[in-house]
Amino acid sequence: MPTPTDTITEQATSPDNDSSFDRYCRGVPPLSARIEPWMVQFLSAAEFRQRIEPYGSPVNVLNPLRMVDNVAELNQIASERQVDFRIFFARKANKCLSFVDQAHQLGIGVDTASEIELEQTLDRNLPPEDVICTAAVKSESLIRRCLEFGICMAIDNHDELERVRSLAATHQKQAIVALRLSGFLHGTQRLESRFGFDCERDRDLSQIPVDDRIRIVGLHFHLDGYDPHQRVTAIGESIRWIKCLRAAGHHPRFIDMGGGLPVCYLKHQEQWDHFWDRHAESLRGRTDEVTYNRNPLSRSVHQANVGPPQSMYPYYQRQTRATWLATVLDSNAGGQTVAQALKEYGLQLRCEPGRSLLDGCGITIARIEFRKQDTRGRWLLGLSMNRTQCRTTSDDFLVDPLLIPSTSETRPTVEGYLVGAYCMESELLSWRKFRFPSGVGTGDHLVFPNTAGYLMHFLESRSHQFPLAKNLVNGADGVADLRLDDIDR
Repeated sequence: MPTPTDTITEQATSPDNDSSFDRYCRGVPPLSARIEPWMVQFLSAAEFRQRIEPYGSPVNVLNPLRMVDNVAELNQIASERQVDFRIFFARKANKCLSFVDQAHQLGIGVDTASEIELEQTLDRNLPPEDVICTAAVKSESLIRRCLEFGICMAIDNHDELERVRSLAATHQKQAIVALRLSGFLHGTQRLESRFGFDCERDRDLSQIPVDDRIRIVGLHFHLDGYDPHQRVTAIGESIRWIKCLRAAGHHPRFIDMGGGLPVCYLKHQEQWDHFWDRHAESLRGRTDEVTYNRNPLSRSVHQANVGPPQSMYPYYQRQTRATWLATVLDSNAGGQTVAQALKEYGLQLRCEPGRSLLDGCGITIARIEFRKQDTRGRWLLGLSMNRTQCRTTSDDFLVDPLLIPSTSETRPTVEGYLVGAYCMESELLSWRKFRFPSGVGTGDHLVFPNTAGYLMHFLESRSHQFPLAKNLVNGADGVADLRLDDIDR
């Protein structure tokens, strides 16, 4: 009798090579994940369980090689437009050192957001010019470290600027800085942010006199959301600041537009749209619940006709990193394209993507430990993980997990919810209801696809003294080539 793994292996070469996974777990309604071929290969291996079980549950499996194509896509778009372009990998998106090594091999930089991130990155032999520090709060120790190695710092406010100047004088160093801007006027909308100098109120800063202790090498901004035209507005305003800084004797050479390059997690837009329609009907009480206790996912009944809330990551997007960057570079900026304007002023365009560079680079796997029915008769499936181990600031991870059954026996169909290990009523790994047509049981594994970007580590917690998930690097030889990432050594 074939095992579930045999079935997966048999179907892995089909045109839709992840269709075999869909048969075991489907959202109610479904949100089918984009699955990379390496994930199918890894999960199809006969020794899959034996290889991961020594590391506990959950476990993260990484494929840094997938970053190569993501970087190449962006570089190609810039190259076609003859734009001087530089990528800095946002280290905060994933703590694993294999991605720092991969960035170094690809010749891109690394964006660090803390002193430890900076130290670890320098320990991987990245040259200082390939590193930027964008920490939201910079301690004196962090600033001294940046001064010591000549690391560029994105400066957020007047207090930070004066502290950097003072420490540079004390240690007889010159600080390398990029001024961070915010508050851009986009049409009639002001793009608010708690980060950066206000580009109108602080306009005098663009005429700051040349100082031996501060060398302004560029401008930096980061915008929430994924609207490419807002980036065009911010680049246009940044160019105006560049002209003022150059008139004051400075030599800024780049504009850094931060991250926020979009990723599409799902295969079908119609599923995404249908989910929100069904969710609205559920909130109104017209259908069965599709989220636990009809969780509103930050929507009210009155907002249920306006699509996903802003607090939810748009898991389906038509435009992703390459086409998004092309839109930015090809958009009009004062009578010429952004690409033309950057070339005219001899400016390098930088970006700091995290999620989009890690697209397709990882999965999170957890073991099912129990099934039970709650006081309302709903099935709850208990996993050996907690909700911080597959979650970002988004209200939920709206992607169907994959079930890897531990048996080929026929089991009753089950619909229910995934619950985690924290002792809270709200400890659900996803608010969504899932259907298991061939049943589900203890010893099965659930796989959360495409979690490398922010989902693994951004919020992970050791509450209850649970150990953090181990991080395994999947090499060129697949499951047989697994090794612990150096962050766990």
